[in-house]
Amino acid sequence: MEEKMSWTAADALDYKGFPADKSRTGGWVAAVLILGIEISERLSTMGIAVNLVTYLVDTMHLPSSTSANIVTDFIGTSFLLCLLGGFFADSFLGRYKTIAIFASIQTLGIVALAISVKLPQLRPPHCDITAANNNCKQADEFQMGFLYLALYIIALGIGGLKSSVSGFGTDQFDEKDDKEKAQMAYFFNRFFFFISTGTLMAVTVLVYIQDQVDRSLAYGICSISFVIAILVFLSGTKRYRYKKSTGSPIVQIFQVIMAAIRKRKMPLPLDIALLYENYPEASRIAHTDQFCFLDKAAIATEEDFERNAPAGSVPNPWKLCSVTRVEEVKMMVKLLPIWATTIMFWTIYAQMLTFSVEQASTMERSIGKFQIPAGSLTVFFVLAILITLAFNDRVIMPVWKKFKGQPGFTNLQRIAIGLVLSTLGMAAAAVTERKRLSVAKEMRAMSTGPLPISVYLLIPQFFLVGSGEAFIYTGQLDFFITQSPKGMKTMSTGLFLSTLALGFFVSSFLVSIVRRVTGSKDGQGWLADNINRGKLDYFYALLSVLSFINFVAYLVCGRWYKPRKHTKTSNGFSAEDRC
Repeated sequence: MEEKMSWTAADALDYKGFPADKSRTGGWVAAVLILGIEISERLSTMGIAVNLVTYLVDTMHLPSSTSANIVTDFIGTSFLLCLLGGFFADSFLGRYKTIAIFASIQTLGIVALAISVKLPQLRPPHCDITAANNNCKQADEFQMGFLYLALYIIALGIGGLKSSVSGFGTDQFDEKDDKEKAQMAYFFNRFFFFISTGTLMAVTVLVYIQDQVDRSLAYGICSISFVIAILVFLSGTKRYRYKKSTGSPIVQIFQVIMAAIRKRKMPLPLDIALLYENYPEASRIAHTDQFCFLDKAAIATEEDFERNAPAGSVPNPWKLCSVTRVEEVKMMVKLLPIWATTIMFWTIYAQMLTFSVEQASTMERSIGKFQIPAGSLTVFFVLAILITLAFNDRVIMPVWKKFKGQPGFTNLQRIAIGLVLSTLGMAAAAVTERKRLSVAKEMRAMSTGPLPISVYLLIPQFFLVGSGEAFIYTGQLDFFITQSPKGMKTMSTGLFLSTLALGFFVSSFLVSIVRRVTGSKDGQGWLADNINRGKLDYFYALLSVLSFINFVAYLVCGRWYKPRKHTKTSNGFSAEDRC
């Protein structure tokens, strides 16, 4: 029996519902089939996002600030919908079905977007927006409505995919098998590499096709790549390992909160050991004295159990929760201060996909006869990520381990480094923009073509923020996964992705506030309709100051946060934990 069990993966089933045979399911073959979906998702998402602002300004004739908000709202919604996708995966569909369904939804959205940019009826008449006193007609409600429909169908697809792809990939490895556990660590590295590869293809090849050949053709390529990726993914159905759903962590959190509210007037017992606990002793979480109000959810009363129920029956989870379940919620609550202070980084990141791309579109981008597409400048952003990751892996980590005895920076230290680099990135962006505006002022009465200033001046801001992402992305992912309860890993990943969503929404909010406060009736102000007539450098400086203030708040939160101690007494509770 023991020999037979060694050939099956722990807690995993095959497509027929039987225990998964390791020799026939999972492993690298299955993981690679899943990663194909991630390449297509990243290729499409970044290919759309990095060059959408130029389409909205040049073709749909929208103001630059409005265009920037449309892009940030689209990306923010995409990441926010990861919480919805995770809920469906955990509660109803499972990860496999979630990936298949939402990949199909995203494909339909990209097809709709290709139609939107192809048909003349879905965009306003062409005109030269750089001409003095131009009378370009903005896109009407119907044209913008069709574009919004396409974008938010894509956002729905992204939300479902990103919530499940990485999790389903790790499902293909058995954590209780030392060999496969080591392979899982490599999977995370490969996963991030695939994300970067897809992004690199998007900001080079795909953006070039959009600008120099045909935008609808580029989106058509995305659609075809998704169809191929879906077929490849489905071909591995018999090869995959499937995990049983344990229910949505969001529901479990609400159960604890509701149970605590119901018993808010009840006093806690003097002996904490009297609180309800039904978890096996080996998997219990020690009681802590933080957020004691939630402990009331574990006070057992007769009303919590059904009348005439047999002894040992399970209580109503909306009325009574175990200490371990309460402690899981406490662990999630402790993550929130760090969560809140990382949002600002992604607000700055949003500028790299909007205003920085618009800056590039006004600058000299020629290499001989070749014209670099404005959206392709984000290639320096991707290169910064790859170079930073390689430098950290090959230089920093070995040196740190040799002198400090630790394998590199801690997750909180990596987040701190990312916040510092993003602050410096915005300061560099403000200096560069001031130089660009001085040239624009000199050229205002002359040619309306590209300004005689090299686009390579934007490299410092792209490189600093890109390097910051390499630190903060890996730091956040590590922090939220390792510091969350075992049963809430999907929830914690969604919490991490929500910082990206809120970062983009905060960007839209700041743009709207700054435009309202500094703008005027003729469309001028810091964020003027034409950035050559605005004060974008002031906006960048504002972001730099806000980022510095946020960094100070992060240091306070990081000092307050203490990793959980796992020492337990014989009854499963920490000896020093008392409310």
